[in-house]
Amino acid sequence: MSQAAKHIAIIMDGNGRWAEARGLPRNMGHKAGIEATKKVTKYAAEKGVEYLTLFGFSTENWKRPAEEVNELMRLLRFYLKAEMADLHRNKIRLRVIGFKEDLPEDIQVLIKQAEDMMANNTGLNLTIALNYGGRQDILQAASRMAQDIQAKDIEPDDITASLFNQYLLTRDLPDPDLIIRTSGENRMSNFLLWQGAYTELHFTETLWPDFAESDFDFALQDYKKRDRRFGAVRQV
Repeated sequence: MSQAAKHIAIIMDGNGRWAEARGLPRNMGHKAGIEATKKVTKYAAEKGVEYLTLFGFSTENWKRPAEEVNELMRLLRFYLKAEMADLHRNKIRLRVIGFKEDLPEDIQVLIKQAEDMMANNTGLNLTIALNYGGRQDILQAASRMAQDIQAKDIEPDDITASLFNQYLLTRDLPDPDLIIRTSGENRMSNFLLWQGAYTELHFTETLWPDFAESDFDFALQDYKKRDRRFGAVRQV
């Protein structure tokens, strides 16, 4: 059986369907999703989880209707302004990964302020993936590594998985032990593709706004039943 999960990542899915099922506009689902995010972050910290990574906005989400994207940006601004002080009081350290340069400039400023404020905190390491894509992360890492080879900073024979990790946006994080995806979808959706090579997966029908402490506990218990062999054979 597995030990307790050190790093849990969550694909937070189902906000729009949650709203549509209630006859509400999709933005109300995203607003409810923010409340679920706050609740789960607090509970993960209470449970002693060391790293929590949340997939907030993907590189593909720009394809959504402009009105919905604008609402997501508005909610992100609200979250960064309203919740950072509370996270700081709870000693949570915030990181944001993704291609932040493509986000609105004021949001980039808010992210930098929040990261700086919480840089020395020693509690839960909270990472939010914004404008993030797993394939894009691998491509930018390969590009940067190629530039360093061309500059003779490294040699081709120096390349290892460990060295490649240092070029990824997640270079400061351990690989996730468990990835949870809500809303009944059973796919990775371009999230932590390199990092999740041997990650355990837990899929639930629960829509993200309804994801509660009991759902989190169930996922943790499911994880503990797993036999993680990382390609090796079962030890008898």
